[in-house]
Amino acid sequence: MGNVLARYNALVASGELRVDAEQAAVAARLDSLAAELQAVPKRGSTLWKLLGRKPDPVRGLYIWGGVGRGKSMLMDLFFDSLAIRRKRRVHFSEFMLEVHRRIAAERAKEVGDPIIPAARAIAEETRVLAFDEIMVTNSPDAMILSRLFTQLLAEGVTVVTTSNRHPSDLYKNGLNREHFLPFIDLIAQKMDVLTLNGPVDYRRDRLGKIDTWLVPNGPKATALLSGDFFRLTDFPVEDRAHVPAEDIPVEGGRTLHVPKSIKGVAVFSFKRLCGEARGAADYLAVARRYHTVILVGIPKLGPENRNEAARFVALIDALYEHKVKLLAAADAAPDQLYERGDGHFEFERTVSRLEEMQSDDYLAQGHGSAGAA
Repeated sequence: MGNVLARYNALVASGELRVDAEQAAVAARLDSLAAELQAVPKRGSTLWKLLGRKPDPVRGLYIWGGVGRGKSMLMDLFFDSLAIRRKRRVHFSEFMLEVHRRIAAERAKEVGDPIIPAARAIAEETRVLAFDEIMVTNSPDAMILSRLFTQLLAEGVTVVTTSNRHPSDLYKNGLNREHFLPFIDLIAQKMDVLTLNGPVDYRRDRLGKIDTWLVPNGPKATALLSGDFFRLTDFPVEDRAHVPAEDIPVEGGRTLHVPKSIKGVAVFSFKRLCGEARGAADYLAVARRYHTVILVGIPKLGPENRNEAARFVALIDALYEHKVKLLAAADAAPDQLYERGDGHFEFERTVSRLEEMQSDDYLAQGHGSAGAA
């Protein structure tokens, strides 16, 4: 596997990326981090035994900046180039659901602080944890993060993460934020904080001046949205017949099937998300995980569709609160989508949100909860 900086420079040379001093600096730091990690003796090796102790932990990275500046692209280069076995890249919300399950299992044993053994178990499995777009949106996560990551770092885990926000702005205005502040201090002490706010918003660049709400449903709208999906994800032309699916975790121990999902972009049908019995937990899982959702097959709704309309309201609320970009195909404009039926008055707020979600100001915002991320 090639190293991070060489692969980045090759992308610039080919014209896929534009010259960007901040990107180049982050690529160079990720390159040196990969080299440091690969130089650590393997667990159980002769060099490890000669040390007589765990090797000193390698300092991690916190890379923050605006949407579309190349954070995930650089993380791709780093993770793919990293030639060690115990590495893991995981969505932060999925990781925290797993942590809560581990803590619950440890708490059932009644043997003291359950966070310590949970963190040790994770450290046994993973030496490098990579997160895309770390977000802290709820009090249970905020309350345990400092103790959890203090123990993970003490166990020798190296954390590399990206975010739309400076560490000091994480969980801003969140409930009981005072309990979260030690986590911000921990980032400053144990990780290098790098800024990535170059002049090019690649994601917005790829969207261009497109219509995000297409009327009506049909082959033309499907073809346009398909093109948007492949532009946003840089998915190889030769693989387009086999776009991956995934099952994402939903609070409560369930999963939600996502028919097409790659690089933070998901494709759903209205029937799957709103025509089936789903609730706020499903929509929150989608909103936390994806920066862009493509929704097709939205019908014109009437009194007989009051359940579907209520679910659609809940979906749009979750997407809006987490600043998820929505590309959609529907049989009517937002203000004509649900003109009669129970909840019509409440639906007017959804219409307003859908119209705002088409604006340049909204599309320029980073993924994450405005109030708590």
